[in-house]
Amino acid sequence: MTIRVLLADDQVLVRAGFRVLLETEDGFEVVGEAGDGEQAVALAAEHRPDIVVMDVRMPGTDGLAATRRITADPELAGVKVLVLTTFDVDEYVYEALRSGASGFLLKDTEPVELLRALHVIAKGEALLAPTVTRRLIAEFVGRPEHRRVDPSAVREVTDREREVLALVAGGLSNDEIAAHLVISTATARTHVSRIMTKIGARDRAQLVVLAYESGLVTPRGH
Repeated sequence: MTIRVLLADDQVLVRAGFRVLLETEDGFEVVGEAGDGEQAVALAAEHRPDIVVMDVRMPGTDGLAATRRITADPELAGVKVLVLTTFDVDEYVYEALRSGASGFLLKDTEPVELLRALHVIAKGEALLAPTVTRRLIAEFVGRPEHRRVDPSAVREVTDREREVLALVAGGLSNDEIAAHLVISTATARTHVSRIMTKIGARDRAQLVVLAYESGLVTPRGH
């Protein structure tokens, strides 16, 4: 399967570097480049990429605003966003994911990690693996001021699903959840899909955010 990627960054050299990296790897196709958030939204609508690699700080419409617009558009439901930035600021992690991004990486990430992240996000398998990302999400959404989800909206989630959700929030893939609970991968995938439907999550990244915000999962232990 070829992963179709849109690059959004206001620095031409950065976009050129990403393009070279992706085009020298099998399984990737760069479908367009955007120099700001407004252009990123327009090109996402035009090309319907699998993933938009989105910089945070861009002139005019920034990356977070562009991410919100893309993920809120029903016509772009299949488009995922990987936020990439030079700014290692905790709030960006939380705001990027709350805006609908499927992942967050720093620009100094090794190329192999970027490629792995794109594969992970394309499959919808899991939130990004680095422990620091999970810790930051847990820290921010665990604060009272971030509790914006009504717990009653998730009362249909069963005890077993809560157990699965806690593992998802810990960054585990379906295979790892299956091994941990001694169930099949297909069963783990079914549990995750049902939870996403009940909570109204677009993907696993949003599922983690909503899990913490609703109180179904607490930061302690994650």
